[in-house]
Amino acid sequence: MASSIKNLSEYSSTNVLNVAEKKFGIVVSEWNEEVTEALYNGAYETLLAHGAKKENIVRKTVPGSFELSLGGQWMAQQEDIDAVICIGCVVQGETKHFDFICDAVAQGITNVSLKYNKPVIFGVLTPNTQKQALDRAGGKHGNKGDEAAITAIKMLGF
Repeated sequence: MASSIKNLSEYSSTNVLNVAEKKFGIVVSEWNEEVTEALYNGAYETLLAHGAKKENIVRKTVPGSFELSLGGQWMAQQEDIDAVICIGCVVQGETKHFDFICDAVAQGITNVSLKYNKPVIFGVLTPNTQKQALDRAGGKHGNKGDEAAITAIKMLGF
């Protein structure tokens, strides 16, 4: 659903469980740090709000969004990690680089989730402009990080 129609920070409480005993890995892209840090903070605070313990949230950083798939795989292969949230932002540019990166990251994250049979969440923004990214990283359209954390929680309750 388009975030211009629905705020990314609003969600249904259906299947939202207390995650006090769950362990989360969050993989964050360094590229576009202003946006990815805001997304990370949203995810982190949302996990805490639903009972996750600080010591059960493990953060790792990768250079860019392309590296989220491998970073997510390294996290997912750890047996004590229950769910992985991948956070990144790829802003449309003047070349096809955007298309290749977005497609590779979406496929890579999906493949990791299926390979390890655990939630590996696509918390990656793919906006046309930096302003659109900021609007979705705690701005007027909410925070995609919140949405990614709630998705991880709901998938654990599936």
